[in-house]
Amino acid sequence: MELRDYVRVLRRRWRIIVSCVVLSLVAATIVTFAMTPLYASTAGLFVSTPTSGTEAYQGSLFSAQRITSYADLATGQELSRRVSQRLDLQTPPKELSEQITATVVPETVNLDITVTDPDPETAQLLAQTTAEELTTFIDELETPRGQVNAPIKLTIVDAASLPVEPVSPRPLRNLGLAGALGLLLGLGLAVLRELLDTSITGPDDIATVTSVPLMAGFHFDPGAGAHPLITGLDSRAPRVEAFRVLRTNMQFVDVDNPSKVFAVTSSLPDEGKSTTAVNLAIMMAQVGQQVLLIDADLRRPQVAKLLALEAAVGLTTVLIGSVDFDEALQPSPIENLTVLTSGTVPPNPSELLQSQAMHNLLKRGRQEFDVIVIDTPPLLPVTDAALVASDTDGALIVVRHGRTTTDQLGHAIERLEAVGAKPLGVVLNMMPVRGDSRAGYGYGYGYA
Repeated sequence: MELRDYVRVLRRRWRIIVSCVVLSLVAATIVTFAMTPLYASTAGLFVSTPTSGTEAYQGSLFSAQRITSYADLATGQELSRRVSQRLDLQTPPKELSEQITATVVPETVNLDITVTDPDPETAQLLAQTTAEELTTFIDELETPRGQVNAPIKLTIVDAASLPVEPVSPRPLRNLGLAGALGLLLGLGLAVLRELLDTSITGPDDIATVTSVPLMAGFHFDPGAGAHPLITGLDSRAPRVEAFRVLRTNMQFVDVDNPSKVFAVTSSLPDEGKSTTAVNLAIMMAQVGQQVLLIDADLRRPQVAKLLALEAAVGLTTVLIGSVDFDEALQPSPIENLTVLTSGTVPPNPSELLQSQAMHNLLKRGRQEFDVIVIDTPPLLPVTDAALVASDTDGALIVVRHGRTTTDQLGHAIERLEAVGAKPLGVVLNMMPVRGDSRAGYGYGYGYA
């Protein structure tokens, strides 16, 4: 990935990064304030040998060699037992030894004994007592048998001090580390999500799947659910202008054909194909073309509901011969737009849509109308759309920004091409005005 790719990831996945940082800070805050404050007191000791001259140098080397062993003894259970016995403590030696740390000051013969405890006065008492007991313990160990004085001794040079502030927890340090870790985790998750995400978010993603053009792009409109038709919008509204662009681009398709038949479909349900089909038909009718809108989605018909028309008589009743084609047509509230609704939902939609009656219906429609727009089911769950599209001039595929994947679009196009249907173009729906839109959707279609 290049630098601009990382910038794009930050812009698209900033919510993941911010969430990780916030959660890390919250967790660090909870843990920090749940911890018991600990105070540390330190006593300083000096290791020496009672010699002078040349022997002093040798004694210094001897002290440097021994001091590491003394640091180890300071944290041992024997010394803790002596401290516990002297102070009459109930704390087991092993537990007390865990409170003690011994540090050798580099390149010196100085030894620091530090004891931590929730109570500052107790920490001071334990540190001072540990230092005193260590000097006695070392004196006993280093005194040769039969002699009175040891060749080396420990001297307390800094008495244990009374701590004022706790050494643990450290809120600023903990929050700083948590923020840094959260940021790294968020960046890692954002990059991983980007690498694994195959959803379509722009023309580049579409180009990786197919060479068919992007015919139009519609931004997400929170009011579209309540007002799906463009007739209820201002003529200068962005969604209306986007459909003008789509209408213009569709006029360049098969320019030598005086009568055009288009199928509008999608890869999966809830990608906006029905509203796209209806609004495209409205937009074409507004420029004076005689438009027929057919609802061929015989599983979840939407056209009659969107245009407030009668759904009982329509495509299915014509195909089974119950009514004549002209009798089933309904005028819409939009001038020049005639509608053939779905009719009664049949048990065998695929058989009806690939019948000779359907072929004859479209042939007759070409003779009476300038443009026919057909709303068809999604391509992947059922075969209906591919069957209808094979008898048209081509199919317009609606994809949903951030939801439809490149694989789904690729399989949808394969469905069309497998029956000889022509993919005319792609419509990118529900594009976010800023950032990504990640709304959920369901299927709701059965296979046939």
